Formats: sequence, C-alpha cells, structure tokens
Amino acid sequence: MENSKNNTTNRAMHVSRLLNAPIDLIWEVWTNPEHIANWWGPNGFTTTIQTMDLKPEGEWRLTMYGPDGKTYLNRSTFVEIAPFKKIVFQHYNPNYLATITFEAKENKILLDWTGVFETDELYETVVKAFKADEGLIQNVDKLETYLKAQIG
Repeated sequence: MENSKNNTTNRAMHVSRLLNAPIDLIWEVWTNPEHIANWWGPNGFTTTIQTMDLKPEGEWRLTMYGPDGKTYLNRSTFVEIAPFKKIVFQHYNPNYLATITFEAKENKILLDWTGVFETDELYETVVKAFKADEGLIQNVDKLETYLKAQIG
C-alpha cells in the first residue's frame, strides 16, 4: 500500500523549459510580487498578489481573475526556499505540492516545475475541470515572454 501512495506518476503535472535569461533576473521575476503578478496564471488570466512571504512557512495569497469573469482565490505556504536554485510551496484547495528548480545549463537556465496532487482522483478532477496541465504550460510560456521583455 505504501508504494502506491509514493507513486506520483498519475497525479503529477510537469514542465521543463530552457530559459534564455540570467538566473538573477529569473529569480527576481519569481520572487518579487510586482513581477510575478505580470506573468502568473494561464492565458487570459490576470493576477493580484495579496501577500508573498518568501520564507519557509511563509504565506502566499493571490487572486487570479479569469477571462470568464470568475475570481479564483489561491493560498499557498512556502515549504523550501533555496535562493537561485529551488522554490517549493504547498497549494491549498486543490492540494498539491509544487517544486520549481533552476539549474544552469551552459548560458541558459533549465526551469523544472512539478506539481504533485494529493490523490490521483484530485489530479484527474483538476485536469478535466480546469485544464491545469495546459495552464501550467501557458504559465511557463508567459514567464518566458515576460523574461524576454525584461531583457529588451
């Protein structure tokens, strides 16, 4: 029984992207609320950051506004912060653990983002109802576009 609980294959979303930006800038746009509000969320969404206490056990509250006019309140708690290397946060309702790593690859940074849901059923529900897997890819697309604009 323990093995099935530890197997995250059926309840994980994942995306990797090689970003053509310096790690200092990537870290800044990930950790500064003024920046993250400009790119966070799937296509068509806007975001307002209420609080972002970037430290273990720090709270992150944001509101996403969908193109359909709906408002989505989000609450997370940071689990681990390793400057310029890793951000881990626990998102609530739906419950998932997000791990984002940043690794230098030649002159670029490999972003690796995984979200693991509490159960296979929760994953299926969130992916079917909200297309969260597509939203994650769109979020990284928006990050990449925002980084390019910051570089000029």
